[in-house]
Parts: sequence; structure tokens; C-alpha cells
Amino acid sequence: MVVRRRLLVAGPILVATSMGMFALGAASPIDPAQQYAGAAAFTATEENLAQIRANWGVDDPLPVQYARWVGNLLQGDLGWSTSRHEPVISVLAARAGWTLLLVATALALVLVVSLLLGVLAAYRRGGVFDRTLRAAAHAVQSVPVFWLGLAAIAVFALHLRWLPAGGLTDVTATTTSWTDVAHHLVLPVAVLAVAQAPWFVLFVRDAVADSLRDDHVLAAKARGLPGRTVLAGHALRTALLPFLTLIGTHLPELVGGAVLVETVFSLPGLGAVTVHAALGSDFPLLAATTLLTTVVVLAANLATDLAYAIADPRVRLHD
Repeated sequence: MVVRRRLLVAGPILVATSMGMFALGAASPIDPAQQYAGAAAFTATEENLAQIRANWGVDDPLPVQYARWVGNLLQGDLGWSTSRHEPVISVLAARAGWTLLLVATALALVLVVSLLLGVLAAYRRGGVFDRTLRAAAHAVQSVPVFWLGLAAIAVFALHLRWLPAGGLTDVTATTTSWTDVAHHLVLPVAVLAVAQAPWFVLFVRDAVADSLRDDHVLAAKARGLPGRTVLAGHALRTALLPFLTLIGTHLPELVGGAVLVETVFSLPGLGAVTVHAALGSDFPLLAATTLLTTVVVLAANLATDLAYAIADPRVRLHD
């Protein structure tokens, strides 16, 4: 079955990812004891730093450290964040929800907009709208997401003053309300959606345009069926099957874009904390966020396979 095969592949991928991150952390010239001590490291004695290293076991052979890390991981202990001075599991628990909200909302917006615009462009292929949409999609596709974020802040937050420039709540707010959060997420979600939409729009446009030339679609037109019926009942159904695969394969780039968007808009999600961990060489936190992202991507690919099989009964999960 596809599920079993995906699970068999997921194991080695997770092991390889964790070993790679662990090896990078071990190869770093940064002393974790001095990093943990911070400014106090300048006055700390070598005996104190050696005691910190002994407590953490960083002087043990690399295989021993990795085996101990895996054992702790299986028990739900992801280690200690040296940059935030708290357990890694606490950092992930406090921030994963905001990243999930950002990515899920942006993905939903991308799917709706890309389907509408892509289908309309394909239905009127070669026209002014089609050419304009494709030109705009290629232009946006070449612009870095952080530049889009900065431009959106300059226009909508600083110049027009329609939307806040960052954060989840107003500076003077004492509580967190969903209306305030939604207001602050408008720009980040829009920027992330705009940055990812060109891929989906162009894919839907090309897939539907090709499907409109298929024999069964041409036969439906020849029978005198209305254009909208042919489009929705025949061409669109065939074209959307590969679209499901695109969603799963494009998720890593969506998550990568979320990292930059959260940094630009100062959102308290996993993206911003990952950047902070990278700048501070917080390898326990980096390893955990990388492993979590890998799990999410693998789960998304599995969900894509299942959705494809449900959408097309001819696809068998055991094939």
C-alpha cells in the first residue's frame, strides 16, 4: 500500500535529517557552554565551563551524543534551547500554532484564488486577461517574498495606514482577541499567498487549457453542452487531479516562505524563532524545528496521495 510505502520511506528520511543536523551542530566552532553562559562566560572560570560541558555531555563521542539525543527524543524530550533558555518542547508548543494558522490560511487563499483565476484564464486563453495574468504571475514569481513583505508594509501600513506593520496585537493591547489577530494577519497572509500563488495559477491555467483540448471534452462540446457545463463537469475534473500533487510537493516552499514572512512581520511563529536560533547557533532548537518541518512535509505528501486516490477511483493505494 501507498501508506505503508510512505511510512517505510519516512523513517530513513527522518534519521538522515536528524543525523545531518546533529553533525552540523557538532562541527560548529561555537562552544555551547560559553553560549549558554552568555556575557558571564567572560568572567566564568574554565572549571565552571567544563562542568557545564560535562553536565550536557558535549565532550562525549558523537555517536554517544546522538544515541542519547534519540533516546530523549523518543521520551518526548527535545533538549534545551540555548538561545531562549527554556525547553525546546515549550518553544515549539507556544509557537507552532501561529505558524500553522499562517500557512493554512495562506494556502486556503492561494487555492481559491488560483482556481478562479487559472480557470478563467484557460477558458479565455489567448485573450487580454490571459496574457495579463500570465505576465503578472511571472513578474511576481521573480520577486523575493521578503521584498513583497517590505513593499506591503511601506504601502499599506506606513503610507495608507490601513493595516498594522507587524505583530499579532496592538502595542497597547493587554489581551489577545481574535479580531485583533485577524487584523494583524491580513498583510502577512496576503504577502505569503501572493508570493506562492503564481505557481498554482500558472499550473491551473495550463492544466485546464490542455484539458479543454482532450477528446472527451471536445465530444461534450460537440453534443451541444453549455460551455460552463463542459468546463466544470469535464475539463476541470481532469485538470485538478495533478493539482493535488502540486499542493503536496509545493508545501516545503510554502513553509520556507512563512519563515521569511514571520521574520519581516515580527510574528511569534516557528519561522521567526528558527531564524533567531540560526543566528544564535541554537542547534537543539534548529534540529527540532527542522525535524518537525520534515514530518509535516512527509505527512502532507501522504495526505496528497490519499486525496488523489479518493478523487480518482482508478488510482489504487496498493499500486
